Amino acid sequence: MMQPYPVPHQPGPYQPPPVIPRYRPLKPVAIVSIVLIGLTAVAAVVQSVLMWRSYDEVKRLIYGLLTEDEINSNVETIAGVGPFLNLVSYLLIGTGIAFMIWLWQARENTDFLYSPFAPRPAVPADPVRGPHRRAAGWIVGSWFCPIVQFWYPLQIVQDIAAASEPPEQPGAGRSGRMRMLLTGWWATWTGFWVIVVGGGSFAAISFIVWFIRLVQVADNSDPDSPYADIYDMQDFMVRVALAVDIGFTVAAVLLIVAGVAAAFMMLRITDWQHLRATTPPPAQWPTRPPEPPRYAPRFQPPQAQPPGPGFPSYGP
Repeated sequence: MMQPYPVPHQPGPYQPPPVIPRYRPLKPVAIVSIVLIGLTAVAAVVQSVLMWRSYDEVKRLIYGLLTEDEINSNVETIAGVGPFLNLVSYLLIGTGIAFMIWLWQARENTDFLYSPFAPRPAVPADPVRGPHRRAAGWIVGSWFCPIVQFWYPLQIVQDIAAASEPPEQPGAGRSGRMRMLLTGWWATWTGFWVIVVGGGSFAAISFIVWFIRLVQVADNSDPDSPYADIYDMQDFMVRVALAVDIGFTVAAVLLIVAGVAAAFMMLRITDWQHLRATTPPPAQWPTRPPEPPRYAPRFQPPQAQPPGPGFPSYGP
């Protein structure tokens, strides 16, 4: 029976070499983020002051107590304040982008710190989930996914802090001081956005509802009367203006507290990672090997060997 030709060895699919994690310094990104946080806080404070200074003019405008020249002047003031309010929004966007870059690099650095290439030994992690509870994709997605956006980002930062703690200070990333810092940052940051988004949406919806009621009152009023009762609408608009000023002021205070806490948090995690990635422990300092002789002799006489068993010794 004829044997089939041997099938040559078919190599398997190409497998790229494993990606070796590397450490990237966080200090430049952290400094940029902290500077943007400070500028955003200053802009929010200035915006709050401008809003309170224009509150009396807004009331007089609502009640119709301004002259035509004053109305034109207020319109120009509002037109000048509008771009400044946009500046606060642009600074918030820039701060968010810089913070996300820092957060992503800090997460990638923890992969290096838990690899065999790190100069310092890593703190033992959970054998099931590792040092992180969430996948890397949640670093960005957790801030925009509804519902989970209220606690996923905090968990991500908590895990990064715990994975960055130095071996000389076990438990520093989960200590009470670090938990208080992270909880204070997250509580104030969440409160800021709840006031800005929730309060603004509630004010807009309330304005629409009251405007609809005003139209209904005007339609159901006496057709022989040329006037409609708009005093309730004016009072409501004044209350809305006051609530907006108070809410924005409280939001600015929360933003300042969140910025200070975030700055301390970023600097501490940055220092921890830099310490672990660049300074080996004293027991692992490399020792310099002995240098070989620069000029070795060309001929070395053989060493005298002791005679083996059963062989006579021929010596002098």
